[in-house]
Amino acid sequence: GPDAGTLFISFNLNKARNAQNQPLVSSIKSRWFNTLAFRQAVAYAIDRETMKKNIFRGLGELLNSPIYFKSPYYLSPEQGLKVYNYNPEKAKQLLLGAGFKYNPQGQLLDAEGNQVRFNMLVKAEDKTRVDMAVQIQEDLRRIGIQADLQAIAFNVVLENLTSRNWECYVGAFSGGVEPHSGFNIWSSQGGLHQFNQGPQRGEPPIKDWEVSDWEKEIDRLFIAGSQEFDEAKRKAIYARFQQIVQEQLPFIHLVNKLSFEAVRDRVHNLKYSSLGGAFWNIYEIKVSEK
Repeated sequence: GPDAGTLFISFNLNKARNAQNQPLVSSIKSRWFNTLAFRQAVAYAIDRETMKKNIFRGLGELLNSPIYFKSPYYLSPEQGLKVYNYNPEKAKQLLLGAGFKYNPQGQLLDAEGNQVRFNMLVKAEDKTRVDMAVQIQEDLRRIGIQADLQAIAFNVVLENLTSRNWECYVGAFSGGVEPHSGFNIWSSQGGLHQFNQGPQRGEPPIKDWEVSDWEKEIDRLFIAGSQEFDEAKRKAIYARFQQIVQEQLPFIHLVNKLSFEAVRDRVHNLKYSSLGGAFWNIYEIKVSEK
């Protein structure tokens, strides 16, 4: 089945200023990124089915949640999880409704006439991720957005993320079945809360950092989830968390690759799982002589 991790595109939502009183993200671009309709339009503009077909050779699944689909806490689209299937016309409608406009060349402009253009970082060492970023760049071009792709070394990507010196990036996280394992990502105080990174111990001060109401609600839900012993109530807590994430889109989820391992045909009674691999049930495995 699909890998337990997540692949996504994210925008820097941080409204803070550095020690020199300069905005971490330009005020113009910050307004775009912090407009919910803008993020949702980007989600609708990305053709994930084509991404799965061309980049993953069909060996993948569309990703819609930060929680792994094999987790008992996963909320499916059938249970109410919001999804963003490819719909460029809807993307354009959302942008126009949010005050954006198009010039005669089909370029997207904001209400003040600024062209919507930003840098998109991606880890150069990961060819699959670079290919995904290239397709995203082309998909966004079709709705008038110019994403300038910057494929750079992973350590440089990390330096940009930790210094909050970035606009957009294509990234990934590992995952598992327990939702609380993502606390460091989703807590507003977490060290991996990259889309709106707050002050961290030992860093120079940042000014005017804001935590949105929906981030505060996720903080509350994670605390409640860690303290709840009733399984049904705990599932409801993390269901609400997934709904908020898919509505607000701090991460726009993309495609998960399928997980494979090759095993000789002399090995029998395999019960392969992407969580445990081929040999998690080694006590049940039999090996024939030929």
